[in-house]
Amino acid sequence: MAQRLAKASLLVALFLPYQSEAASSDWLASPGGAIRLVASQPRPDGSIPAVLEIKLEPGWKTYWRDPGASGIPPQITLDPEGGVALEAIRFPAPKTFGEGPGRYVGYDSSVAFPLTLKRVSGEKDLTVRASVFLGVCEDICIPVQGTLDLALKAGVFDNPLDGARIEEAVAALPKPPSDHFRVTMTDFEEDAGIMHLDLRLPQDAGEPEIFLAAPAGLSFGAPVVGDLSGAERRVDIPVKFSGKDRKMGGKAIAITVRAGDLSMETTLAFD
Repeated sequence: MAQRLAKASLLVALFLPYQSEAASSDWLASPGGAIRLVASQPRPDGSIPAVLEIKLEPGWKTYWRDPGASGIPPQITLDPEGGVALEAIRFPAPKTFGEGPGRYVGYDSSVAFPLTLKRVSGEKDLTVRASVFLGVCEDICIPVQGTLDLALKAGVFDNPLDGARIEEAVAALPKPPSDHFRVTMTDFEEDAGIMHLDLRLPQDAGEPEIFLAAPAGLSFGAPVVGDLSGAERRVDIPVKFSGKDRKMGGKAIAITVRAGDLSMETTLAFD
């Protein structure tokens, strides 16, 4: 499905600071759905389990961290005055939509992105104020921007439903490589501009879907999956450079592989 940015003005929804002691923000409504922030009390090491939850209406989609040329990756910025820092945002395995120039990567049902938050203040009470920018699309892509606020009051018990939602989102993330599901070989054919991977898949997992997140200046074409033997698959991926640096060495490339109901994520490294 070809995507294009809406010509209308950027949709902005701003909320006043969230005053209750719940562990979730209000829902921020947008065309096609709504978004909110859910967080638990800080752990002894200062980490704060949290998720950005996106509720989508039927027929609407949102984007993965590297959605392709036509998508808007989710972006989150925390107000440092709240005493909380964002260290990472993590993503469940996505899907591919469309073909050719209109090809993009994302989700076609409600999704939650686990967040790695960290206490950076000695204050007992913390305020999480997150500025969020992401895209949702039906026939067109609509940028959505807003602020999500919640308070983490010292000594207040978490809402069990919020805690379960966080645990569910973390459980849905791709797993680390294992003996039965991993990348066994990587190679880059510089003259042809092709990256070669060998995958070992779980038994009876079906054909894999491969998703790559590239650093700046690097992008990838659609992966082509072939056979090797048994559970082994050879994957050829066109590589496109947009800058002067045309080497793969030193570039960390995140790969997510979906095979049936299973998914795996790791980082590729080239010499």
